[in-house]
Amino acid sequence: MNPFGGYRAARSNSRIRQPDGATSRTVAWWHALLRANAVLSLALWTLAALAVTRGRAVLDHETDVACHMQLLMSAGYVLACAFRSWLPVYDIPRIVIVDSRWSNVIVGRSVATVGELCFAAQWALILHGMALLSDSIFGQVASLATVPLIVLAEVCSWHAVLTTAQRGHVIENSLWGASAALMVASMLVIGLHRLAELYPPLMACCVGAAAYVVYMFWFDVPMYWSRWLADQASGRQYLSLAQGLVDVCRRRVVSSRWDDWKGEMLWMSLYFTFGVWSSIFIVCACLGLGTTR
Repeated sequence: MNPFGGYRAARSNSRIRQPDGATSRTVAWWHALLRANAVLSLALWTLAALAVTRGRAVLDHETDVACHMQLLMSAGYVLACAFRSWLPVYDIPRIVIVDSRWSNVIVGRSVATVGELCFAAQWALILHGMALLSDSIFGQVASLATVPLIVLAEVCSWHAVLTTAQRGHVIENSLWGASAALMVASMLVIGLHRLAELYPPLMACCVGAAAYVVYMFWFDVPMYWSRWLADQASGRQYLSLAQGLVDVCRRRVVSSRWDDWKGEMLWMSLYFTFGVWSSIFIVCACLGLGTTR
């Protein structure tokens, strides 16, 4: 098979519009809310940055560096999510809402990869700080495992997006869920009561991470697994990596139809709200950890 056999087709269909009148009012409102939340999140991050700046006077050098690292990683994630909120992309069918050269799969997936690695680094850094304060070997090991697990998840995501085979998303989201479960287990092993001054926010973080684990394995992973089974049953022909690379660079389907977006709206809404807010929360938690030293 010619690895670039799909090039002409991808190029000739580089921008496909849905028929006039196919715009869903619900999708339009959802997109508007995503954009409004992006602005709100940027404002919240700015407040966190001011708090870190003002806290320098009472923090030791090590904690100050850690807080600024958290702030930098959070900026990467918040900006990535803001970009994706303004230009949503449904990766495998190459569907976008905004008709722009920046609104395509290769750009959106690249931005998502950078943002998600920043978020994983935040998890690892805050867990490492907690583990050091409590002398938890388990927590320290778990913190070192977090980023490699998410790197592997990103590789699986890219494989799914390029080949259009949903099994990559099954593995990707399973790894995210497993990483969150490892985070919860580490916090339980550390014992939040040992960080008494931060008990309420850390307990909230633990509950939130546990809810995320339940969501991933109860809803998200089964959703992608069912899509994979449906594709297998229909005899779908998957792309090679080379074909997929050409396809994501060239093809986008501009659509605001409910039928196209209804399966993506829930996870995107949670991702771009609670996910982003948790990133900013981690910055504040890092400041709190510094005051307990």
